[in-house]
Amino acid sequence: MDEFRAYKFLITTGVEVLAAVTGLLFFKKYKPTAAKFFIYFLVYLALCDFVSNYPRYVKDDGWFSFLKGTVFVKNYWWATLYWKIGAIMFFAFYYCKILKIAIFKKAIKIAAFSFLLFSIGYIAFNWDDYFIMFFPAVDVFGAFIIFLCTVCYFIEVLKSDKILTFYKSLNFYISFAIFIWWLIITPLVFYDVYMSRLDWNFIFLRWQIYLIANITMYLTFTFALIWCKPEND
Repeated sequence: MDEFRAYKFLITTGVEVLAAVTGLLFFKKYKPTAAKFFIYFLVYLALCDFVSNYPRYVKDDGWFSFLKGTVFVKNYWWATLYWKIGAIMFFAFYYCKILKIAIFKKAIKIAAFSFLLFSIGYIAFNWDDYFIMFFPAVDVFGAFIIFLCTVCYFIEVLKSDKILTFYKSLNFYISFAIFIWWLIITPLVFYDVYMSRLDWNFIFLRWQIYLIANITMYLTFTFALIWCKPEND
């Protein structure tokens, strides 16, 4: 089990760094477009995900052993902040940059603002739980924002000439990858009760699903950054 966790960490970190480095290598190509923000985001994710592994160094008198006995001994708070809220807000921002239809952009802005207020309020009212668990309500609301963004993008592509060259579009691959990732991962939040019961069969299955989903998503980003052509946003 520990061996799998180590491989999971190395593989996940590897594909994240690969996507971020690929983005930086091709940054000049995408600099005139909104895609540059996506490359910044990939770097942000790689750094934040690396930091999120700090609990590994709390045990056995590690570098962060001073966190023992504090609320920061687990990384739920950090993952909720940078991924479950931060990533959602980024994608809302990004799709408002790339979409053309005004009503779609307005709907995403309203939904994202509502999500942010809801998340802040939910955390405030469940402050103690913020450090020991993830919040299914935040996860589901966040997934709704992702689905809203990607569906609006797909509809806009279908209604435009972009449908003829969608396979060359970086934004298409981004939309496809995050849609599938959230579609696969979101249902798992309803089974997190098994994590607290130390159901190792479920925990191992959950790790495997996350690993496969992460590999697929980040390799899709990497391929798209290499293959696609910059779009006039």
